[in-house]
Amino acid sequence: MDLHPFRQRTFKQRASLGGIGLHSGSPVRMTLAPAPADSGIVFARSGVEIPALAEFVVDTNMNTSLGRGPVRIGTVEHLLAALVGCGIDNARVEVEGPEIPIMDGSSDPFVALVREAGIHELRAVRRFLMLRKHVTVGEGDKLARLSPARGKFSVSYTVDFQHPLISDQNYKLEMNDRSFQKEICRARTFGFKRDVERLHRAGLARGGSLENAVVVDDFNILNPEGLRFPDEFVRHKILDAIGDLALLGMPLIGHFTAVKSGHSLNHQLVRKVLAERDACEVVQPRAADELNEMQERLLPLLALEEQVA
Repeated sequence: MDLHPFRQRTFKQRASLGGIGLHSGSPVRMTLAPAPADSGIVFARSGVEIPALAEFVVDTNMNTSLGRGPVRIGTVEHLLAALVGCGIDNARVEVEGPEIPIMDGSSDPFVALVREAGIHELRAVRRFLMLRKHVTVGEGDKLARLSPARGKFSVSYTVDFQHPLISDQNYKLEMNDRSFQKEICRARTFGFKRDVERLHRAGLARGGSLENAVVVDDFNILNPEGLRFPDEFVRHKILDAIGDLALLGMPLIGHFTAVKSGHSLNHQLVRKVLAERDACEVVQPRAADELNEMQERLLPLLALEEQVA
């Protein structure tokens, strides 16, 4: 089935899976359910609905958690990345437990669940958030930036953990359904053996294992099967960022540049973009030529900002 790139999407039917929460260690279950046009992605737990929007972020320590009142849902980023990567605009995510199941530590099981639910194309036209200027946040040697780009969303990411296996990895991605599923969605979360006890004392990573994370000691990959990609670490950071940027509330047209960024800095960037009224523009093209016309208005601005940079 060929899907129209400017039509909103949801699911044909409900689909569920269960697993373990990465941080809680608790058994959890979630269900993807169809949702009407313009409803966006909404999580539901214990009768409380929590839209997947930046204003509902309550924690960015080692994961991205959403909350409303006393109800929280943790580790939403891998699922959100899968929904973005499959072009899903509207979804109801019903969660039984404190967080989204970690599965194998990647977005691949969630992409498979989207296929099981089936993609249903709605008649409503998709809305995009188009960047109009550079927006940057930083902390020391860490940086996250969103910039204008022509007709697409793309990423340039650099990580450097000053570790023999995770040093100065770079990756560039031009985002679409195929590139996400081929290049990014199978990249797993990762951690260091030396940090396990500290994380457990902080109430984190209680469900972590070699089945749902890449674990490294001072010199080696501890997983018997090794890595899925030679640069799996930076690919997973891109996966995380795609999930975090989903909390802008609609597909992006722009370029994301990151150096050593993580959930906290990604969220700071999202909040800054939303706070600066002239940083972006909501556009609703019905065809590619309309999108091109919209972006032609930005060409003088793009040229000027490139000269300044």
